[in-house]
Amino acid sequence: MARYEVTFARSARKELERLARSLQSRVFRRIELLGSNPRPAGCRKLEGAEDLWRIRIGDYRVIYSIDDPRGVVDVNAVRHRSDAYR
Repeated sequence: MARYEVTFARSARKELERLARSLQSRVFRRIELLGSNPRPAGCRKLEGAEDLWRIRIGDYRVIYSIDDPRGVVDVNAVRHRSDAYR
């Protein structure tokens, strides 16, 4: 299986750093797994967006795009579900 490079938007990195330590590590582990499988079970393509996907981690959502030809997963946001889709 192809390996994807996982990159972060600067804002997504800051959102991740603001989370509680225990939640940070849980979310980061799931983000790392996107490198080997960018479309894991339970991921959803966001409606109305050209190529945005999301995974759920408890009450948090990781919103990301996948560039298959370049082999890149770009994390755009790490937010609480109440703020994720604004």
